[in-house]
Amino acid sequence: MVVYVIDPVLLEATAGDVEALAEGLNLTWALSVIFLIFFMHAGFAMLESGQVRSKNVANQLTKNMLTWAIGVVVFFLIGMGIANNVGDLLAGGGTSQVTMFGDGVMGPMESSGWVMWLFSAVFAMTAATIVSGAVAGRARLRAYLTYTFLLAAIIYPVVSAMVWYAPLTGSPFLTELGFHDFAGGMVVHGVGGIAGLTAAWVLGSRIGRFDEDGTANVMPGHSMTFAVLGTLILAFGWYGFNVGTAASVVTAEAGSIALADFAFVGRVTMATTLGMGMGALGAGFVSYLQTGKVDTLYVANGILAGLVGVTGVADVITPMGALALGFLAGAQLPIVFRFVTDRLNIDDVCAVFPVHGSAGVLGIVLFPLWSTNPGAVVIGDGIIAGGIFSIEAAQFIPQIIGVLVITVWIVGATALVWGVFKVIDQARVSPEHEAEGLDLAEHGVETYPEFGGQPELVTDGGEVPDEDIAMVTAIIRPDRLNKVKQALVNAGAPSLTVTNVAGRGSQPTKVGQWRGDEYAVDLHQKVKVEVVVADVPAADVVDAIAEAAHTGEPGDGKIFVFPVSDARQVRTGAVGAEAV
Repeated sequence: MVVYVIDPVLLEATAGDVEALAEGLNLTWALSVIFLIFFMHAGFAMLESGQVRSKNVANQLTKNMLTWAIGVVVFFLIGMGIANNVGDLLAGGGTSQVTMFGDGVMGPMESSGWVMWLFSAVFAMTAATIVSGAVAGRARLRAYLTYTFLLAAIIYPVVSAMVWYAPLTGSPFLTELGFHDFAGGMVVHGVGGIAGLTAAWVLGSRIGRFDEDGTANVMPGHSMTFAVLGTLILAFGWYGFNVGTAASVVTAEAGSIALADFAFVGRVTMATTLGMGMGALGAGFVSYLQTGKVDTLYVANGILAGLVGVTGVADVITPMGALALGFLAGAQLPIVFRFVTDRLNIDDVCAVFPVHGSAGVLGIVLFPLWSTNPGAVVIGDGIIAGGIFSIEAAQFIPQIIGVLVITVWIVGATALVWGVFKVIDQARVSPEHEAEGLDLAEHGVETYPEFGGQPELVTDGGEVPDEDIAMVTAIIRPDRLNKVKQALVNAGAPSLTVTNVAGRGSQPTKVGQWRGDEYAVDLHQKVKVEVVVADVPAADVVDAIAEAAHTGEPGDGKIFVFPVSDARQVRTGAVGAEAV
C-alpha cells in the first residue's frame, strides 16, 4: 500500500482537513462516474431503437426515457430502503430502519449519503432499461412501466440486497457464502437479461416472427447506424460502470492519505478493455463460422457481451482471464441467440439475454479458472495455474449458488408480473395496433413523418407487343414481404424489385402530434413489389402474391397488372420476352 504523509506544519492541515480532502476527492470521482453511467442510457436508446422497426422507434425511445424517470424516483422512495432492510434481514441482523427519503436513504443527510444513493440508483436503472429491448414492438406501455416500477421498488433491490447491501452486519447473504460480483455482471446485467427473456417468453412473439411450424422469420431493425452508435456510447460509459465501482479513491487516517480501491483500478481498466475487444472478436468469429459473413450487429453486440462477461469479476481476474472471458462471452452470443430463437421460439428483439444474461452468468461462473491471489500481478493462481485442487476451485460453488438463487427470484417475480398482465389482457397491444406500429398506437407520433415513396408507374396507352410481357405491381404490408418472395419463387418468378413506399387506401386516417400540434397521418408504410414476367402467366403471379400477402385486415394492399411495350437487357442486349 502506498502512503503519502502530509506534513501538518508545512501545509497547516489538521486531521479533519485531510479527511475532508479525502472525502472531496472520493465524491468528485463518484459523481464523475455516476454521470458517465447515466450517459449509457443514450447508448441504450440508440442501440435498441436501431434494432426495432421504424414504426416502433418513438415507442422504444419513450420507454428508455420513462424507465429512468420512473425508476430513479421509485428507487429513491422505496427501492433503496427495501435493499438495505432485506439485506440485513437475510444476513440475520434485523432491520436497518433505512426506509424512504431523508435520513432513511443511506443514513445521515450528508453529501456522501446522497451521492452514494445516486450511485446505487444508476446501477438499478441499467438493469431496468435492459428489459425494454426484449419486449419491443408489442408490449403495452402501461404494462412495461408498471413492471419498471416493481423492478425498481422490489425485484432488483432484493437481488442487490443478497450481494451488496447489509448496513447493520456488513455481510450480505450471498457475499457471506463467498459469492463475488464486483460491478454487476450478475446483479445488474444478469438480472436485466434473464428478466427480459422471461418477459419476452410470457408476452409471446411479434406477429409474423414465427411460422406455425416454429420457423423464424427475419424482422430486421430499421437502422444499423443507430445500433452501432449506441454500442460505442455504451462501451464508453462502461468505463464508468466498471472502473467507477472502485468508488473510493483514497482513505485518510491520522493525517495521512492512502490509496483505497484505486489500488486495483488498473486491473479493472485492463479487464474492461480486453473483455470489450475480445467480445467483438469472439462474436465476429462465430458468426463467420455460421454464415461465412462477419455480421455487423453480432460484432456490436459482441462488444457488449464481452464487457458483461468481465464486469462482475474485473477486480479479480488476470489479463489472460480477461481475454478468455471476453472471447467466450462474445462467442456464445450467436449460438445462444439462435438457440433462443430457433429452439425456444422466444422473440428477444434486441438479444438482451445472450448479451446480458448468458454472458453475465458465464463470466461469474467461469472466473475461478483465471482468478488472482492477493499480490498476483500478471498471471495469478487460478485453477489453470494452480491445479484442480487449488483454493480457487472452491469458488465455483458459491458462484453457482449465487447464480441459481438470483435466477430463481428473477424468473419467478418477472413471470408473475407479466403473467398477471397477460391474464387480464393488458400485456400487449392489439394486433391492429401492432401492425400499424406502436409509435402511432401508443404515442400518436411518427418518427419519420415525411416518409414517402417513389411515384407509381403510369402506362402510356401504347399497344401491347406480340410478346406477352407484363408487369405485376403489388403494394403490400412490409411484414409480408418474406412470404411474398417465397411465393414468387414457388410460382417460377423469383426476379423482383422492392421499394419502400407510403400510401393510403382503405386503412383509416390517424391523428398524430408533433410538439403538441396535431396533423393527419394518412400515409401508411408499405412495400411495393414489382415483377416483370414473360414466360410465366401474370395471373399465376397475381395469385401467388395475393395468397402470401393476405391477412384479412384492412391495409393488405392491392395488385396491379400493366402491359409492357418492350424490354432490353443491359448486359446482353437481348430485347422483348428474351430480355425478361
